[in-house]
Amino acid sequence: MRLPLRFGCAALAALLLMTGCYAVTLDRDLNLTPEMLAQRQVQTRRFDTADEQRILKTCAALLQDTGFNIDESETRLGILTASKERDATDPVQWAVFLTAAIFLGVPIPPDKDQVMKAFVTTRPVGAEGRQVAVRVVFERAVYDTDGRLTKIEPLTEPRMYQTFFEKLSKALFLEAHDF
Repeated sequence: MRLPLRFGCAALAALLLMTGCYAVTLDRDLNLTPEMLAQRQVQTRRFDTADEQRILKTCAALLQDTGFNIDESETRLGILTASKERDATDPVQWAVFLTAAIFLGVPIPPDKDQVMKAFVTTRPVGAEGRQVAVRVVFERAVYDTDGRLTKIEPLTEPRMYQTFFEKLSKALFLEAHDF
């Protein structure tokens, strides 16, 4: 016996509705760990200016100076994204790849390329918005020799963020004093 098309559509709609009603709970989904909060502190700095657009332009110039290409920029919203491609080959992975291919007959494609991304956001903070908080997040996506995505991971090295903010501070100072 075949069910009418209306019944099938109604059942499908009901299933889609039920999957869309997944409840978000603080404990399970929005659990902010002390590590996450510490990482956010490493990724964020405040600057004594109200000019978000100037800060974003300076961030864009800084990222371009370090090899990034600007992907998107929306200064009114305080958002900037940039990326750069780099080699991700690892001699140890190639040794494992060759060993697995020769002795096991199972090729495991090693990593070949990576795309590093930078996400910059700004927002007014402080008394009457006289400061701007800048947050930058770096991550990388790694692709194997077959062009498949093998991993996406945040870059959490504190020195990377410290260097970025030191260079940003110097650039803002130089711009403010017309050097």
